[in-house]
Amino acid sequence: MLQYDQLSLGAGLIEAELPDLSGQTVRLSAFGEPFLVVMFICNHCPYVKGSIREIVALAEKYRGKVAFVGINPNDYERYPEDSPEAMQTFATAHNFNFPYLLDRTQAIAKAYKALRTPEVFVFDQSRKLRYHGRVNDAPKDPSSVREHTLDLVLAALVQGQEPPVTEANAIGCTIKWKPGNEPSVTIG
Repeated sequence: MLQYDQLSLGAGLIEAELPDLSGQTVRLSAFGEPFLVVMFICNHCPYVKGSIREIVALAEKYRGKVAFVGINPNDYERYPEDSPEAMQTFATAHNFNFPYLLDRTQAIAKAYKALRTPEVFVFDQSRKLRYHGRVNDAPKDPSSVREHTLDLVLAALVQGQEPPVTEANAIGCTIKWKPGNEPSVTIG
């Protein structure tokens, strides 16, 4: 069985400084809200397209309590639909209410050990990882969602409770790695 290394629960926020859609640098540690959602997303993945409305709605629902940031790690030279220009179009079309950043080198995706889009990492007030995984259980088909996993986690955390789930396999497309940049695999 193939196994990929994952960021451990309780791990600290991995700092990143990435450009947003206007070219301004955004630091992950600069967000002042008590909780931070770091999401690896892109423009072309049908799983992102199917869950983006829920993501935008959650960012609005938890405004002031939870900061959201989207990071596009895909190789846009081989997948032009994930280019910076296409990111702007996608963000505008979906009324993004959070920064959408570009991970040109894929170093941040690798540091987070992210494998999919969408893939979510939730950090608490101390910027320790409290949840890693999916947005919901049917990200490609919003009408089939039975569990809004990220919403359940955030609702518990903002009320000072333990999240009902701390890990749920991310469901989505694989990150489109630049040739030779793929994550390492162990066979177990």
